[in-house]
Amino acid sequence: MRPQGNLRTAAEALVDQLIVNEVQHVFCVPGESYLAVLDAFHDRDIAVTVCRQEGGAAMMAEAVGKTTGRPGVCFVTRGPGATNASPGVHIAQQDSSPMILFIGQVGRDQKEREAFQEVDYRAMFGGMAKWVVEISDPARMPELVSRAFYEATSGRPGPVVVALPQDVLTERIETPPAPPFRPVDTAAGAADMATLSDMLGAAKRPILLLGGSRWSEEGCRAIADFATRFDLPVATTFRRTHLFDALHPCFAGDLGIGPNPKLLARVKGADLVMLVGGRLGEMPSQGYTLIDIPGPQMTFVHVHPGAQELGRVYRPHLAVNATPTAFAAAAAALPPPAAIPWAGAAAAAHADYLAWTETPTEVPGGVNLGHVMAWLRDNIPADSFVSNGAGNYAGWIHRFYRFRRFATQVAPISGSMGYSVPAAVAMKRLHPDRTVVSINGDGDFLMNGQEFATAVQYGLPVIVVVCDNGIYGTIRMHQEREYPGRVSATVLRNPDFAAYARAFGGFGATVETTAAFAPAFRAAQASGLPAILHLKIDPEAITPTATLAGIRETALAAQGA
Repeated sequence: MRPQGNLRTAAEALVDQLIVNEVQHVFCVPGESYLAVLDAFHDRDIAVTVCRQEGGAAMMAEAVGKTTGRPGVCFVTRGPGATNASPGVHIAQQDSSPMILFIGQVGRDQKEREAFQEVDYRAMFGGMAKWVVEISDPARMPELVSRAFYEATSGRPGPVVVALPQDVLTERIETPPAPPFRPVDTAAGAADMATLSDMLGAAKRPILLLGGSRWSEEGCRAIADFATRFDLPVATTFRRTHLFDALHPCFAGDLGIGPNPKLLARVKGADLVMLVGGRLGEMPSQGYTLIDIPGPQMTFVHVHPGAQELGRVYRPHLAVNATPTAFAAAAAALPPPAAIPWAGAAAAAHADYLAWTETPTEVPGGVNLGHVMAWLRDNIPADSFVSNGAGNYAGWIHRFYRFRRFATQVAPISGSMGYSVPAAVAMKRLHPDRTVVSINGDGDFLMNGQEFATAVQYGLPVIVVVCDNGIYGTIRMHQEREYPGRVSATVLRNPDFAAYARAFGGFGATVETTAAFAPAFRAAQASGLPAILHLKIDPEAITPTATLAGIRETALAAQGA
């Protein structure tokens, strides 16, 4: 209970500051180190999602940050809790997602003694988070929590870690709440846009690449208008396909793992590449082979909200420090040339994309993931969220599923396993009326599959697809390529995942043929329960275009040569 007067505990001040900043959901695993915060949540209008492991809680918060552009918020306890949460922090850092991780800490009077579960969080997260702070003065709670929101969202977004000594949380303070944060936007200047207009006027083979964060539906509409009026081929970077409608006549595909070779050739042959929002890291650049470092072989325009990213890897001919949404608005206002030299390039690129993605490839085994993805793209609403973690199974999503709405692709740019189920739970928590499909590999699922219990607890009917081939497929593929025939540490013995779902109180079904998938999916929907569809996948079907045997034979032949 709050006392009379203006005094409140620092824990209450923290929660009040979350409310000031319009936080509606937090994700946590409870711990004794921040009991005062848990008590402060009791009387506040914030939905608290209790998770089964801190990694899942942190990934849920990151998914909120990724899809909303506002910091996802997570609370975990000290020591092991913070350690378990670290994968979510790493994802937020690599994916440029705003999130705030609050961690309980030992009392100030116990510091520097290696007290129970004591950790130096500045040392632990210093190279991973945008900012790490330990609040030692309770009166500064509103100030520093406010700063955490600005740090997480400004420039290139990312994770902020706030450590909360246990005794600080119970002290009473008079400090009023800080004002709500407002994201700091940067916009392209008139001179930059004039230079870009000149570059477009001189180009013969331009292409537009979209990536990164700090986009919005408005920004996506504006960049689509820009592309349409200039007849520009548009590609998205790794797991950012949701930034551009896959059926838009300018869409050329995504630059990720296993991209269309014709798209790669188009980028390499471009005389003007415009990269908006992204960093063009290792995955979309195909191991930094598409564009020369540090001096690109073509005219290169880089637009990014974080000034520190401009020139960090590639030296652009035009560097624009602007948020993608602000830049898109300015680009949409540019007048196209009277005659467009590359007219028809967008249509040709889109035709190449459709040809690459329309018909699923044939693969060994009873279940063809290509046909599963094609069925999903035709039978779930366009505003459905589709999440995935890491693994070769995701290659079928990238190639055959078509994202058509902003923020519906919820997947880790960092390639972190165990992401899909927590992300799906978070999306269903935020959007209970929208379809949420979580796609997982077998090894991937069991890294955070316990969060299925969270879905059951809160009545969140997500549909979880587990692609079970009995191996760590990505590693096995690389193993066969580098050490053919020498299988080591990549074989899995899996449970009955459908029975696993039923054990938690959900719906479970096993799918052993492609034809059985649609009825199983419809049954899962009709159940109204969180569901797991256990797909039995032939391990030979390792990518849409390769088998393990074929990779092994090629590697052995190369060794023999």
